Amino acid sequence: MDDTIRLSLETLKINKQAIVFVASRSSAEKTAEDIAKLVSGNFPELNELSENISKVINPSTKQCNRLSKCISKGIAFHHAGLASKQKELIEEKFKDGTVKIICATPTLAAGLSLPVFRVIIKTLKRFSGKWGMDWIPVLEYLQMAGRAGRPEYEKFGEAIVIARDEKNGSEIHERYICGEAEDIYSKLAVEPVLRMYLLSLISSGVIKNEKEMREFFKETFWAAQFDDYQELGSIMNKMLNLLDEWGFVKKINLDEEVKNPYEELKQETTSDFLAANTLLKKIKNKIVKQDANIMLKPTLIGKRISQLYLDPLTAKHLIDCIKNVKEKSKEVKIGQFSYLQMVSNTIEMRPLPNVRVKEKELINQKLLENQDELLINGPDIYELDYPDFFKSIKTTLFFEEWINEKSENFLLDKYNVRPGEIRVKLENANWLLYASYELAEIIGERDIGKELRKLQTRVKYGVKEEIMPLLKFKGIGRSRARKLYNNGIKNITDIKKIDFVNLTQLIGEKLAINVKKQVGIEIKEVPKSKKTGQLSIDRFFS
Repeated sequence: MDDTIRLSLETLKINKQAIVFVASRSSAEKTAEDIAKLVSGNFPELNELSENISKVINPSTKQCNRLSKCISKGIAFHHAGLASKQKELIEEKFKDGTVKIICATPTLAAGLSLPVFRVIIKTLKRFSGKWGMDWIPVLEYLQMAGRAGRPEYEKFGEAIVIARDEKNGSEIHERYICGEAEDIYSKLAVEPVLRMYLLSLISSGVIKNEKEMREFFKETFWAAQFDDYQELGSIMNKMLNLLDEWGFVKKINLDEEVKNPYEELKQETTSDFLAANTLLKKIKNKIVKQDANIMLKPTLIGKRISQLYLDPLTAKHLIDCIKNVKEKSKEVKIGQFSYLQMVSNTIEMRPLPNVRVKEKELINQKLLENQDELLINGPDIYELDYPDFFKSIKTTLFFEEWINEKSENFLLDKYNVRPGEIRVKLENANWLLYASYELAEIIGERDIGKELRKLQTRVKYGVKEEIMPLLKFKGIGRSRARKLYNNGIKNITDIKKIDFVNLTQLIGEKLAINVKKQVGIEIKEVPKSKKTGQLSIDRFFS
């Protein structure tokens, strides 16, 4: 028997709870299933939870059904591919002791205090791209081990790492048990974060000139950690110049007469140390004055980008794509593929779904078919950012299937994108398409903005364009709108005309009353239902 499973079953025998940390989502699901198969007995108290878990997504997916079966034995798996409601239910029921073991990816390693007696870590290696399997940071190990024995739940806890052999065990002990946690680094050192914060600070008026910019960042943890303020200043200037170049910030010189202070140093020579020192102080004061005289103002579009919480680099990408639409339209028809790829190939959409070997041929084929529809040409195949670009094509295809009303089960089978991932990607796409619409309006491309707004609605609901008029009704979503459309009800006029009983047979009595009310028709007395099959006969002879 696998040591992970043996330790899990042993935890159940002593009536304690455990988290099993594994390297991947598929491993979390398989490990949970393997443990659940060996748990004997029936647990009627888990039936309701098992049923609720499977009903979170309607219709339920294969993943939902697998989770439901595991839950019926008090075992769960937990990863980013689950719907948020499913994760909430698992965490809640683990806290009250209903769920005994969770098999999870490291996403559960921080931020939650749970009644965990034992943490079982199956492996301390992770796949790290081109370098293959690599050791995780000591800090991540400490986060996982730290879930065990929380003082509000247990007097003590156990953190157990599974080693392949004695040599591997010695290496784990030296690296992790005796090792020291890595230093924590400021997030401001990451360019996208610095770009966003700098634009935000200028847009909100916190920073009004270059002097205030330097003084503000000098007080940050980033500056203290960097320990080289001159280099720090050059990084800030680089970011500021980019924002200025992209048209998101304006530099306004209040005193054009202020000369370059270094010119004075070039013109004067002295061997006297004190005179030179006085001159340098004078120059420094002029630099401070010059910095204070360069006012920083957000442009209209820069302010909106900040309000939309967009990375300025993403905003620049979206604006460039929108500006290229008219030129591209002369050669090819620009449609949903172009706009979906535009938002898929952004930092905000990452991490993008990995491309499996069996998918490469399909994605290459689709890329060739739609190459001319790309609003910005992709990188060369040998460039470092090509893998992310290639993943963006897969993401685009996944979005196209969604707006063509394919089910979550279909997306899971074809693209290996789990329901939780689907929801996160749809939320991000919805936000980015709305942001693109706003940017299109500001730069005067209103026709493109209308197309983006329409596509945003389709992505939000996962529908074809033909059933969009029906989505205006409260209570009518993707499935009901399609059902109405297939029965000849395509717009508000049709809703007004359709017999109430016939509408009831399609969407239920309560919703039918509500929908009729939305078009100004009050149903005071509910007519008796017709026999099954009456609807199609009425429609045929009407």
